[in-house]
Parts: sequence; structure tokens; C-alpha cells
Amino acid sequence: MLGTTVIHETPADLVDLDEQLARARAAQAELDAEVAAAQAALEVAEASRAEREQVALASERHLADLLRSVADRREGVARLAGEVAARRSRVESTEAEIGRLRESLAAAEKRAHEASTEFQHVETSVADVEEGEEDLDEAYESASAGLETTRTELAALRDTLNSAMRDRDSWAARAEALELSLTRKDGAGALLASGSKAVRGTVASLIEVSGDAEDAIAAALGGLADALAVDSVEAAVDAIRWLRDEVAGRSRFLVADATANPANPKVTLPAGAQWASDLISGPAGIVDTVRALVSGVAVVDDLAAARAIVSAHPDVVAVTRRGDLLGTRNASGGAGDAPSVLHMQAAFDDARAKRDAAVAELEKTQFAIRAAEDAEVSARTRHDVALERLNESDARMAAVAEQLGQLGAQARAAKAEAERLSSQIEDAHARMETDQTELTSLTERLRAAQAQPEQTEAETAAAQTQRDEDAATASAGRAHETEARLALRTAEERARALSARAESLERAAVAERDARARAEEAAARRERQAQAAREVTDRAREALPLIDAAVQRADDARAEVEAARSERAGTLADVRRLVDEYGAEHARLADDAHKDEVARAELRVRLEQLRQRAIDDLGTDPDELVKEFGPHVPVPSLEEGGETQPFVREQQEKRLRTAERAMSQLGRVNPLALEEFAALEERHKFLTDQLSDIKKSREDLLTIVKEIDERVEQIFAEAFADTSAQFEKIFPRLFPGGTGRLVLTDPSDMLMTGIEVEASPAGKKVKRLSLLSGGERSLTAVAMLVAIFKARPSPFYVMDEVEAALDDVNLGRLLEIFRELRDDSQLIVITHQKRTMEIADALYGVTMRGDGVTTVISQRLTEETATA
Repeated sequence: MLGTTVIHETPADLVDLDEQLARARAAQAELDAEVAAAQAALEVAEASRAEREQVALASERHLADLLRSVADRREGVARLAGEVAARRSRVESTEAEIGRLRESLAAAEKRAHEASTEFQHVETSVADVEEGEEDLDEAYESASAGLETTRTELAALRDTLNSAMRDRDSWAARAEALELSLTRKDGAGALLASGSKAVRGTVASLIEVSGDAEDAIAAALGGLADALAVDSVEAAVDAIRWLRDEVAGRSRFLVADATANPANPKVTLPAGAQWASDLISGPAGIVDTVRALVSGVAVVDDLAAARAIVSAHPDVVAVTRRGDLLGTRNASGGAGDAPSVLHMQAAFDDARAKRDAAVAELEKTQFAIRAAEDAEVSARTRHDVALERLNESDARMAAVAEQLGQLGAQARAAKAEAERLSSQIEDAHARMETDQTELTSLTERLRAAQAQPEQTEAETAAAQTQRDEDAATASAGRAHETEARLALRTAEERARALSARAESLERAAVAERDARARAEEAAARRERQAQAAREVTDRAREALPLIDAAVQRADDARAEVEAARSERAGTLADVRRLVDEYGAEHARLADDAHKDEVARAELRVRLEQLRQRAIDDLGTDPDELVKEFGPHVPVPSLEEGGETQPFVREQQEKRLRTAERAMSQLGRVNPLALEEFAALEERHKFLTDQLSDIKKSREDLLTIVKEIDERVEQIFAEAFADTSAQFEKIFPRLFPGGTGRLVLTDPSDMLMTGIEVEASPAGKKVKRLSLLSGGERSLTAVAMLVAIFKARPSPFYVMDEVEAALDDVNLGRLLEIFRELRDDSQLIVITHQKRTMEIADALYGVTMRGDGVTTVISQRLTEETATA
């Protein structure tokens, strides 16, 4: 399979970006030329304005000097000299303050530059951290799916194991019950228990009957179905002699005769009928004898078929599959008989076979469970590793986001401090210029006061007229400079906006080229991976025949092991059966001995009780009582003139029961019966009323509970619907292009259901909050809170640094929502963000005074204050 190399050409949108960038650069060059021309015009205007202001200032100073010369002369040169010295001191202190402020400004600008550089460095590293995020998500989802699959398979195997255990226990119990039912309690049972070698076993256990005809064969054999099978007449004699010697009861025997042959009549049986001898199989000798015993017996389905065969063939005996026998000279059947021995033996064999099958299935399932448990442990390990890596990645993303927030705050704080210091330096320069101007004026005044004589009124009027003309000329120069400055500022603003657009286009073009380069690298990497995959496929095809041969050898070895295991399992089952038989016999003998001991103990206790009762009730010695009233003494008759009769226990016990019954019919006399009946009747009425009240109260409470549940479900459903609708509106505002929703875990049960939050920011497929970054999780939680606030508004909301981890863009989106919430509710926000403080109506802070005691300061903000 050949790979395909794709060469990416520069798309049309990149060409458009380059063209737009070229147009922007050309327009910027034109605007720069305009700015240079405006700057030159401004410089000319400034020079003209400065020259005119100098002339006006000289005129103003000359007039002032003339006007003040007289006053200065009067106030004294000494006072003027003191003012000059004070003003010079202020100028020097202002210069020192400007030096300190410039040092602080340089330090603040350095901190801002370092913080901005570090912010850009960390921001570029975020892309590297996010590259592996999708791979970690896919690995975690794959591990979760594998773990869930192994758990499902393990649960199914455990259900199969439980079912196999139930089947094993059920069939084992049935087999034990049938085995106990087949255990003989007569002479046959004694012979089988003795382990006599003369007896091969019961006929029912030795032969097999097909066609579901166990009851029919049992009916045909009659008593021989319960007989014991022996190999010869001598074995039968030995068995009978053993029974007689041991006084162990009686038993019937079936003697094996290998020469016996069935003699079925030469008749054609109708459809559905079969000769009984054809349905019997078993060991040689025994089966021949049994077949010979059922010669001439036909097995049919029902009595109608039996009657038809017997009527057509009188020498044939018909027996139904339910055990009804019909012949010309005898018949038997009916309902209510116990199952036959053959039927019970077949059921026992079937139960034992199913028990063995259940045991085999149980062992197979246990082996599969062990393998599934190992697979589950491996899947859980992979799942835990993937989850740990995912959590580590989330922690790294959260740390990077927090670091970005701190660096951004540091950069903003340093820039704000630099702006404040710049403003202070400008103010200090303005104060110093003012002080220098005043110092120059005071110096000139002092010099004029010291050197010039007092001026005349004519000189003062001429100087005042010249001052007015120079001031008008300076005002016109300032107006012309203002117009030039406005033109320059307008051109600079246009050039700055166009430069920003050109830089934006250039960054977009660079980003597009970088993306294309990465795409080409990814295509080359995929080609190399495809080549490696093809090589792996070729190697796999070469190794496939070797693997098939190895699998075949493993299958052969497994078959041999399975055969050996089956043989051992059969031997183990026989040993277990013998152990069970011996254990059951031992338990039976122990129970019999225990019962005899208990019976003797009870008789002794009973005898002692009777002797003590005779002494307590009659005050007569038991021996004398037996001597006078024992069973050897005749019993007098109850009839008048009746004679005595011998003691017969059954008759006397019957007479005793009759007398006790007659006495119990009389009952006892209760003189308080009416009063007790009245009390019980009143008690019954009271309890009946109480029961009715309790039932009514229970019905009322159940009605109230039902109403409360319905009301709670209604309120919850309405609140959830409103909150879900608001969340779906708020989330796209905080995550443009993203989707979010609220989902009920169990919509059918609104009282017990949970709520899941699904959030998918733009460009991400994940929905779990744990897979989002720290800032995204924070913003999702804020979206949830805002949805609740909008669905169910409250007068007050208190929020503690909810925007600490947000950047400027996300902070701006959140502040827009704060402004909406402020229309209906009062917000109390704890924050360190300057932009959040700017939208507040009032600020409260805690500071430390010089004496070390903290104090609360507050500032109410208006629109003018916030703008300033």
C-alpha cells in the first residue's frame, strides 16, 4: 500500500493577508509623511508662539518691574532677598524629588518589562502543555471503556458462576434425595450395605430403558424391578442363606442367564408400539434374563392402543408408558402410585449427570473468572495511570494559568506604578518650572529694586500699552500652535491605529505560515508512521503461519490435559460418592444409637416422674399402688350390677379420654364473667376508636406528604428549567463559540435526581469539568452561579475573588455580567483586580496605620471619580 504526499500551497486567505498588510504599510507611510509635515508645522508654530510669548513676557515683566519697583523700594530689599532664597531652596528640593522619582520610574518600568517577558514566555509554553491534553483524554477514555468492559464481563461471569453453583447444588440435592429414596431398607438394602460379592446390584441400576418407558418396564417386571441381580443360582443361595443367618429380612433375586432369549409372538405391532425387550439394554446375562421376562409385552402410548392390541392379539400383554398393564388374564393400573424404581433410577442417573455437568461448568467459569479478574486488574491499572497523568496535566495547566494570572497582575501593577510616577514627575517639572519662573522674577525684581530709581507715571503707561500689544500677539501665536498641535495629534492617532492594524495582520500572516508548516510536518510524520505500519503488517503476515502452528500445538496439548483432567475428575467423583455413602451410613447409625439413648433416658425420667407424682398426689408408695391398682387387678364396671373385667389398657385409655372430654365440656364456673365481658367490650370499643383515628391520621399525613412531594417536584422542575435556560445563555457569553448545559441524572425521579454540568469550550470536545483547565473550571463555576442568580434573583450576592484566575479578556466578559446583575441586586465582591474595582460604586479596604493598628477605609465612587 503506497503512501500519498500532499503539498500544501499558500491559500487564498494568506495572499489576502499579505495584500492587506502591503496596503496597510503603504497607508502608514503616507500617514507618517503627514505626521512629519504636521510635526514641522507644529515646530514652526511653537517657535513663533515661543518668540511672541517671550516678547509678551518681557513686556509683562518690564511692566511688573515698573509697577513693583516703587512697592519693592518701600518693602525693602531685605525681604525680597529672603523670598529669592526661599524660592531657590524650593527649586533645588524639587530637582532632588524629580531625581528620586526617575529612579523609581526606571525600576517600575524594569519590573513591568520583566513581568511582560515572563508572561509571554509562559503563554508560549501553554501550547506545549495543551498538545498532549487531547492524547491524555483519548487514553483516559480508552482506559475507562476497557475497565468498564472488563467489569461487565466479570459481572456476567460471576452471574454465570452463581447460576452454575445453584444448578450444582440443586442437582446435587436432587441426586442425594433420589439416592436416599433408592436406598433399600429391607433385606436387599442389608445385602447391598454388607458389600456382598454374590450380589451385583439392583436390576433397576443395572439396566437402561430407552423411549421414556421406565414405568412401562417396571410394570411389566412387577416385583422383579426391585430385585437384586446375581450371576448364578449358587450366588442366590448364598445371599438367601446370609439373610436368614443375619435375620436381615427377605429379598427377591434375578438370576443372570446368558442363554435366555426373548420369545415375542410373531405379530406385527401397530405404529407407536414397541416390544419391551427392544427397549432394554445393559450388561450381558442380566439384560438377557430381563428381556426373556418381558417377552410378549408390548409398550404402547395409552390404554386405547393397549386395548386394541390385546383384542387383536390375545397372547400379547400391553403396557402403557404410564405403567398401566392390560392382558387377557390380568390387568393393573390407575393413579396415585409412587414412581417406579426404574423411573427413580433414571431420574437419579440424569440428576447425577447434570450435577457433573454443572460442576464442569462451574470449574470452567472459575477459570474464566480468574482470567477476567487479572484483566480487570490490568485495566484498572491502566485506568489509574491514565487518570493520574490526566490529573497531573490538569494540575500543570492550573499552575500555568495561575502563574499567568500572577504575572499579568504584576505587569499591570508595575505599569500602573510607572504611570503614577510619570504623572508625579510631570507635576514636579511643572512645579519646578513655576518656581524657576518665580525665582527669575524675584531675582530681576531684586536687581531692579537695587539698581533702578523709581519710575515715572508716563513710563509706566507706555510700558502697560506695550504689554497689551505683546500679549495680544502671544495669544494669537498660542491659538495657531493649538491648531497645529490638534492636526498633529489627529495624524498621529490615525497612524497609530493603522500601525496596530498592520501589526495585527503581520501576526496573523506569521501564525498562518506557522500553522501551514506544522501541517506539513504532521503530514510527513503521518507518512513515516504509515510506512512503519506497512512494515509491521508485512512482518505480522510472515509470523502468522508460525503463530498458527504454535496455536495448533497448544490446542493439542490442551486436549491431552483436558482428557487427563476428565479422567481424574471421574475418579474423584467415584471416590467422593463412596465417601458420601459411607458418611451417610455412619450418620444414620449414629442417629439411631442417639435416638435409642434418648428414648431410654426419657423412659427413666418418665418413670421417676410417675413415682414422684404417686407419692405427691396420693401419698402412697408406688409399689403398693401397683400392687393394689396394677394391671393384674380386675377393673370394676361402671354399669349398675356390672361385674369386674380384666384390665385392658386400650379400653381404659378410651374411658379416660371420654371422661376428660365430658369434664372439659363442663368448663369452670366464673362468677365475674359478666363484669369481665363488659370491661373487655369497653376496651374493644376504645381500641377500635383509637385505630380508626390512627388510620385517618395516617391517610391525612400521606395526603400532606404527597402534596409536599408534588409541590417540591414542581418547584424543583421550574427552578431547574429556569437555571438550565440561563446557563445555556450565560455559558456562550463567557466561552464564545462553546456550549454548556445542565442534565438530570434521573429525570423520572425529581426528588432523588442529581445534576450534571456539561461544558465544552470552543475547540475542545471534552465535557467533563475535570478535563478543563483551572481558569475554565473557575469560569464554568461562575457561569453556573450566575445562571442561578438570574433564574432566582436575590437582594445580595457575596463573591470572594471569583475572577482571580481570569485573564483580561475573560475578566471583561465577566464584568459585563456583573453590570447586569447590579441592576437587580447588590453585589459585594472581594477582589484584587483593578478593572473590577473600577465598576464598583464604593470601595472598602483595610490598611495599617503608623502605630501598627489596622483601620478600615472607604471611598464612594461616582462616574467622575471612576473616570479620573
